[in-house]
Amino acid sequence: MRRFWMVGGIGFGLCLGFLVLIVVGTYSAAAGLVGGAGGGRPLGLAKGAVPQQYQGLVQKWGTLCPALTPALLAAQLYSESGWDPRAVSPADARGIAQFIPGTWAGHGIDGDGDGDRDIWDPNDAIPSAASYDCQLAKDVARVPGDATSNMFAAYNAGAYAVIKYGGVPPYKETQGYVKSITDLAKSFERPVGRVAPAQQAAGAVYFAQKQLGTPYLWGGDGTAEDNGRFDCSGLTKAAYESVGIELPRVANDQYNAGSHPSRAELLPGDLVFFSDDLTNSRAIRHVGLYVGGGYMINAPFTGAVIRFDKIDTPDYFGATRVTKDGAAALPERSGSTPKP
Repeated sequence: MRRFWMVGGIGFGLCLGFLVLIVVGTYSAAAGLVGGAGGGRPLGLAKGAVPQQYQGLVQKWGTLCPALTPALLAAQLYSESGWDPRAVSPADARGIAQFIPGTWAGHGIDGDGDGDRDIWDPNDAIPSAASYDCQLAKDVARVPGDATSNMFAAYNAGAYAVIKYGGVPPYKETQGYVKSITDLAKSFERPVGRVAPAQQAAGAVYFAQKQLGTPYLWGGDGTAEDNGRFDCSGLTKAAYESVGIELPRVANDQYNAGSHPSRAELLPGDLVFFSDDLTNSRAIRHVGLYVGGGYMINAPFTGAVIRFDKIDTPDYFGATRVTKDGAAALPERSGSTPKP
């Protein structure tokens, strides 16, 4: 639910003008940015992507070996537990790093130097995850190919399989795991240059503008059962689904569906997010679809309709440029409650 810091939205009399800006702006801006994406593997983390209480640990231990970066470690932890230090899987993997007790017994370390190795304590578990990753990287160091991919393949399938096949083994699960972590890491990296434009952005905006004037419904997905109504994350999910990209249902998970352009680099189609805690993406409570000129289309709150609103408010958190690979890399989380 959006807390508004200004009165009302834009009247519908301006809609036609916005539609021209949306289509022309998306493609002209994209044309100017295609060649501007930065390269390299950055060590910095995107603002708020890692919850503040874990950011220092991830930044420090994410540089433990050359095959690992803070963003890769963050992606792994997020994928494993969603930053939940009390998470338990059906296979009895425990804590924020999801260690099986047997693996913990051999690879858990006393990360904070307090004299114990506690699988439930992120101060031990996060350093242990990095230490275990780097041990695996060392185990497969002589295998040809990308050191990071081989490291995560060893994490999933075992070092023996990576050595046997001379790289990432031909297992669908392992190949998917490696791709998911390396793609997801982009949502945790601080961009080193301009973020490449999203090819499907215009279609997503076109879908959203057709919903203008539709009454808000908390938890609404736009189905017949919902009478075509949406909440904020339901609208953005449906907009990107219309162009073949499956986003998660919850706004704070949608934040990890791609890289994060700065405010000055926003393009139509970017997701824009709002929160009362500007240091933690897990606290995001509202999302809209940027259309240009400092405005978004959004489903704001109960009693309102889908409309244009300004994004420059004190609760503006940041933006995500959605990519198909980025969305596909997001872990499925059952039982998620919509954050309208």
